[in-house]
Amino acid sequence: MVGGLARSQNEVTESPVETGKTTSVWLADLVAGVSMAGLLLPEGVAYSGIAGLPPQAGVLGLFAGLLVYGLLGKSRFAIVSATSSSAAVLGATTLSIAGTDSALRAALAAGLVIATGIGFLLAGAARLGAICSFISKPVLRGFSFGLAITIVVKQLPKVTGIHPSANALFFFVEQLLAGLSHWNWVGIAMGTGALASFKLLARWHKIPGALLVIAAGIAIGQWVDIRAYGVSLVGPINLSIAAPTVPDLSRSQWLTLSELALAMVLLLFAESYGAIRGMALKHGDAISPNRDLYAFGVANLVSGLFHGMPIGAGFSATSANEAAGAMSGKSAWIAAAVVLVLVGLFLPLIELTPEPILAAVVIHAVAHTLTLDVFRPYFVWRRDRVVVVTSTLAVLCFGVLDGLLVGIGISLAMTLRGLSEPLVSELGRMGEGHDFLSRSGHADVLLLPGLLIVRPEAPLFFANVERVLVDIRGRIAAAKPYGVVLSMEESADLDGTSVEALVDFANEQAAEDVALVLTRLKDPVFALMQTSLGASTVTRLEAGSVDDAVTLLAHEMALKKSVLD
Repeated sequence: MVGGLARSQNEVTESPVETGKTTSVWLADLVAGVSMAGLLLPEGVAYSGIAGLPPQAGVLGLFAGLLVYGLLGKSRFAIVSATSSSAAVLGATTLSIAGTDSALRAALAAGLVIATGIGFLLAGAARLGAICSFISKPVLRGFSFGLAITIVVKQLPKVTGIHPSANALFFFVEQLLAGLSHWNWVGIAMGTGALASFKLLARWHKIPGALLVIAAGIAIGQWVDIRAYGVSLVGPINLSIAAPTVPDLSRSQWLTLSELALAMVLLLFAESYGAIRGMALKHGDAISPNRDLYAFGVANLVSGLFHGMPIGAGFSATSANEAAGAMSGKSAWIAAAVVLVLVGLFLPLIELTPEPILAAVVIHAVAHTLTLDVFRPYFVWRRDRVVVVTSTLAVLCFGVLDGLLVGIGISLAMTLRGLSEPLVSELGRMGEGHDFLSRSGHADVLLLPGLLIVRPEAPLFFANVERVLVDIRGRIAAAKPYGVVLSMEESADLDGTSVEALVDFANEQAAEDVALVLTRLKDPVFALMQTSLGASTVTRLEAGSVDDAVTLLAHEMALKKSVLD
């Protein structure tokens, strides 16, 4: 009875604390959600323009991202919506295939978003959570810098009133400057004023600065009648929700979109997971890459079926959500609800947004990537300088889509080069202990007389195994050891080419009467080599340490010497 009373009293004292904590979380999420709605709605409309799609495409993608990821995703800070990079890639893709045919561009866009969603789901089923690693950080940062320049330049026609016909960036800029005498200085004044307002309001994260600037722009536009000065407005936004449909495209078009979807998946997930992982590290949260692959897959599939934009967790929106005080994923749902209210009540006003204001929203969103600090670390470290600069130039010279493909190609080439040209380290004993370290990094290690101990510094596979074994053969010829220890700790598994090459190498050493021990073998490799070498081989397999292999060889040589004596 006393214990029950104590528990009851304890529950009574704890309940207000828990209730207060829950209330504070809800309040923080409410403030963050309202703040994010004021940013996301203008960005959704603006990114639709980058993609060459109607304004509602970005809004539909926004709803799909906020609702689906909020239900399925892991990160409590991620805001999944259209991003500037995915919008630019989508626009470049559909333009290259459909040209000026707006109906075909819309169908191709929906098809690419659906294919991207399926690509995410397949990656999740295959548990490819590390897929974002296929785009290295230098490539991604160089691409983002070049993309930001491209996006900013392509927004200038909305501000200046000059609309170049060229697609290539340098010719685009040339035509833009050629029309300098005809620039619309009213639009330039509005765009510049909006950017200055964004800069000022950025100090207060919980104030929906984008919404306030747009509201001011609409008010000024109606008061002055800016259309009389040649400034365009957003125009009609049709948000009528039709039944989800798959676009009617040919087989060849679907195949083309499937290939491009791979690039979109890599880009979106690399960008998204950089933001998600950064927030997780900052707040000590757990991450689940494979779960997020499924969440992004379903979100993009839903967005594509409703003819929305490709969506991911953009860095700027995710950071803004955290800065606004979000404490759980409910802030995304609150943002979706507020956007729905804004669209329901103020859609006619949103249609009156001046184009220069919308261009300022986009420029402000990508401005954080336009800093030379992106390049500084690589020049300080003297690593990947060519890669980061080349990735930037690829976007500027070849366009967004081809620049992205060049960037991915550079990433894959870097990976293959590193794997196919691995360093082979020669090991020595550290003091009198049991540790064996590389000679190149530890000049004081001791070499064991008559033994050669080597370790490939990358997993062995078909493209590098022969090169590694040629290197080791050269070392054997120079040192003429009685025994060789080959540490295989970097190889979790082996392909057929590697197994065949290792068997030939083992037979060569046996013919030369050189004792060979393969050590640090993972279980799959141990079983595979045991089967491949057979019972009659003199090659020894060791799952333990390098020290165990050295002890084994020393014991065998001692026995051999005693027999000879």
